[in-house]
Amino acid sequence: MAVVDAMLQVLTQQVFTALQEHARFALDFKDQFELMKTRLDLTKALLADTENLKEKKKVVQAILIRLRDLIYEADNIMTDCLVRDEYQKEASCTSLTLKKPLFWYQTGKKLKDVNAKLGEMEKSLGEHLKYQDQSDHGDNTSQSMKYTAQDYVPSEIIGLEEDLKRLKGWIGDTKDELLLVGIVGMGGLGKTTFAQKIFNDQHVAGRYDNMIWVSVSQASSDMRIMRSMLEQLESHCSVSDEAQMLHKLNELLKGKTCLIVMDDVWKINQGWWNQFFSGLQSAVGESSCIIITTRNEEVLTSMGVDKSRIHRPKLLTANDSWLLFSKSAFSRCRDRKCPDAQFERVGKELLEKCGGLPLAIKAVAALLAPRSNSVLQWNEINENFHELTAGRNFTSVMASLQLSYDELPIHLKQCLLCFSVYPEDSEIQAEQLIHWWVAEGLIQGKGSKTAKELGFRYLSELVTRCLVEAVNRRGYDGRVYCCKMHDMVRELTTRIAEEESIGKFDEQGKQEMTANSRWLGFTSEMNQEPLKKSSKLRALLIMSTNDQVVFGRHFGLLGSLRVLDFSLTKLEKISTEELVEWISSLKRLAYLNLSGIVGLKEVPYSFRKLRNLQFLVFAGRNDLGKIDQITSLKKLVVLDLGSCFHYLPSGIERLSYLQELSGFKVASNSRSAASCKFCDLEKLVHLRVLRMSVGKDSEITENEREVLLKLKKLKVLAIDAQDCEDNIISTMLNILSPPPSLQELYLRRYHQDTLPRWINPERLSKLQYICIENGEISDFQTSPLSVDGRDFPWNIEGLCFKVLPNLKLDWKKVEEDMPSLQYAEVSGCLNLRNFPHPLDKLATWRKSED
Repeated sequence: MAVVDAMLQVLTQQVFTALQEHARFALDFKDQFELMKTRLDLTKALLADTENLKEKKKVVQAILIRLRDLIYEADNIMTDCLVRDEYQKEASCTSLTLKKPLFWYQTGKKLKDVNAKLGEMEKSLGEHLKYQDQSDHGDNTSQSMKYTAQDYVPSEIIGLEEDLKRLKGWIGDTKDELLLVGIVGMGGLGKTTFAQKIFNDQHVAGRYDNMIWVSVSQASSDMRIMRSMLEQLESHCSVSDEAQMLHKLNELLKGKTCLIVMDDVWKINQGWWNQFFSGLQSAVGESSCIIITTRNEEVLTSMGVDKSRIHRPKLLTANDSWLLFSKSAFSRCRDRKCPDAQFERVGKELLEKCGGLPLAIKAVAALLAPRSNSVLQWNEINENFHELTAGRNFTSVMASLQLSYDELPIHLKQCLLCFSVYPEDSEIQAEQLIHWWVAEGLIQGKGSKTAKELGFRYLSELVTRCLVEAVNRRGYDGRVYCCKMHDMVRELTTRIAEEESIGKFDEQGKQEMTANSRWLGFTSEMNQEPLKKSSKLRALLIMSTNDQVVFGRHFGLLGSLRVLDFSLTKLEKISTEELVEWISSLKRLAYLNLSGIVGLKEVPYSFRKLRNLQFLVFAGRNDLGKIDQITSLKKLVVLDLGSCFHYLPSGIERLSYLQELSGFKVASNSRSAASCKFCDLEKLVHLRVLRMSVGKDSEITENEREVLLKLKKLKVLAIDAQDCEDNIISTMLNILSPPPSLQELYLRRYHQDTLPRWINPERLSKLQYICIENGEISDFQTSPLSVDGRDFPWNIEGLCFKVLPNLKLDWKKVEEDMPSLQYAEVSGCLNLRNFPHPLDKLATWRKSED
């Protein structure tokens, strides 16, 4: 159970840190917390064993669900202790002192109860695992199977003929000693069918002395792969030692041309592969080829497949889906054609739900073919599609996707299940999703990487494994900005989420509210009444646009809530007073996104009660006024004020955990002492991202030259000059001195002729991306900067120039001076010469194109 493991990691670390740092509450309950840590460590070990079970039996599943509920209960106790500790440090509430004996008694009682139940569950899990171990003897490992032409069942390649032609072209044109070709995609996309078509093509086969097919699968070993190859080259394989097998293979293939297909590779032993490939490379004849099919692009990269030789089969178009469907669905009809328009209408509705996935289309067609004389039965199947996918007719489709899920490491499983709460075909903003993951406790920072940075990496891994689709990516490094999920994969996530009692879903795959729901996407179709009883809810994403919904005391206590997100809606008429009162009561809240609450114009005084808040987001807002209470929220990690027109209050240094600050407006030092000054930023030593605006009323003095330099972890700096044409802007920005750690720089609405002096390759040696928009600069120095006889070239990999009408630059010189440049976006730069694409609209350039 992925979510249990995630919460165990977080809770164990919190308990350990509290004991190590001698927090007040940890000393009050030292014995119970030490016992809890011991039991949590043991539970983690037992959970690792349950992950190895081929199928979790009902008794284990029930224990794990109860265990997760218990972990959540323990997390609530820990959160309450941490919040109370914050209050006590300030001594800001006299009533807390009076209530201390009561809190001490209640918390001690809860801790003892949790520890006792943990002990019982450890015993139950341990006994079951012992029994399971005794009953699971025997060799269950999959065999690596060979494939021959006799095994081949012709399968239609519809709509992908050009792709097949391109793959054959790669193989036919190669003069390499040993070409590597990769085919990557989600389960059911037709990767094996592609490989089979090539393997059984007579023209392809005529080029090779030997043809070898190995079905690798998840459990295959290096020895089984080589044994399968040897058995296809000689009738009897007499060697059993790995080194002897490698030698024998090279001996049998020496000087001969060969085509080897390694189908369904999940992971590779890198040491073995390097030895195998280098030996084969020196043995085989010219124009030999290895085709590798996989669901994980990282496998191909690790095996050395060039990016230009990786094929990614696409989902079928509506027309091609219909052609593939018709081949099977109407196989019993006269002339193998659709009988009438009614069948076509129902069939096409079903195909929409298959989302262009060939395996799903074939499964639906096979199910409908015996019923091709009854449109009523077709309608019934269409209406019950969600139930259908869980039935035996769709076993091959869901089993294929289940394999992809089972292969995921635990940290990716828990992240993938979050997609279940989003409606079908939703386009999901990556940052919003990752904020949820971190606030829920599903991701923790490791080493120098923050939890949010790891979140982007995890999302990229899910895309690489073909379980999530990237809708919008950053050009130069591929960071995912927006994503979506194929309907079939979502079916899988909703089923698993329901099995693990995270949420409940109806026949159409829409989420339903229950008292046991942990995550909820609240839509306009839902009744808010059941929320009053949803005390276990931890994540609430508001997707309703209904202004009649009353977000107030009557909405429910929701005492366990960690995530509250209004970014997926736009509510203009709701009562902000009731909303604020309700939100202020959510003392365990860790992530609050209020972007969609149009009527909220300030950060209310009562928000100072949210002592566990780590993410506060008003992204996209430009009307936020009073924000005086921000500095009371000491646990903030991310603060996004949008385009706030007010200055931050003094005391920003209290936000000592802050890693990301957006919407910082630089004030004048002559303003009242109540405003935050530029020099106050130097205390935020953990800051990674700073987005700030500088205008005519701002002030940055010589004494503040090293403010940014002291932010040694700063990676992203965005400066908005607010269209100010006064020369004072240039003077202020020239004073700045960003740290050498800077990796991304954004400069917008800067109406000066020359860039600030520090924007050069010597000062910004680690800069990977620069974006300059809506400005009047006339020059950008691309050539290396010489300092004390040493040349410093740019290491930039991506750049963006937009609406810079005065910029005079030769693109050929840019390419020559900036060899690391991989990607560029350009528009509105009328004086840019020799750019390979028209500049009347947004144009993109990639190095691989030229």
